[in-house]
Amino acid sequence: MKHIAVIIAATSVALVACGPSEAEIAEQKRKAYEDSLATVASMERRVDVDAAASQLEWKGTMLGIKAHFGTVALADAKLVVKGPSVVAGGFVVDLNTITPKDTLYAPDESNQGTRAHLVGHLQSPDFFDVANHPTASFEITRQEGNTLYGNLTVRGVTHEEKVTDVVVNEENGQVTATGTLTFDRQKYGVAWSSGVKDAVLSDDIEVKVTIVGTIANEA
Repeated sequence: MKHIAVIIAATSVALVACGPSEAEIAEQKRKAYEDSLATVASMERRVDVDAAASQLEWKGTMLGIKAHFGTVALADAKLVVKGPSVVAGGFVVDLNTITPKDTLYAPDESNQGTRAHLVGHLQSPDFFDVANHPTASFEITRQEGNTLYGNLTVRGVTHEEKVTDVVVNEENGQVTATGTLTFDRQKYGVAWSSGVKDAVLSDDIEVKVTIVGTIANEA
């Protein structure tokens, strides 16, 4: 019996010795986690965009005098991400939603210089001719690092432009993608001029793009 007890004890020690140690188990978990991150990073994933939570912030500068800035809403957007990058998609802007956010305006009851006057002017043929071209759009054609190249269409005119400094933040399936689009308004027929030497409207219009959504469930 003594020999049997010794054999059983020795076998038990051998079985324990053959199993993974706590350190090995921890390393296996770490590797599995890193492998899962690598798998996600290599996958292209579609984002269900929340147009109501997304927006574009625009800025136009009258050189030497003032700058107007505000927001405009998205009518539609598509987004595909791969790891920390946007790789495909685009957006459509509803130009009927131009909303100034600065305060450089006359009181609402004034004959000119009010916020409403600015909106009306921006939507007129002097600027975006919204009655005939109610939307503008950007369609991504390629991605290079944190820069997206694509086709911008304004007033029915299309040119290649780029969105720079693109950043994608993701947390628990929630995605926020931001970037900056700066374009020359003259290329698109947005050619209004004040006619005053010291009140020149900059040709460059700067737009900060913020698109919010959730990773789509493809199941």
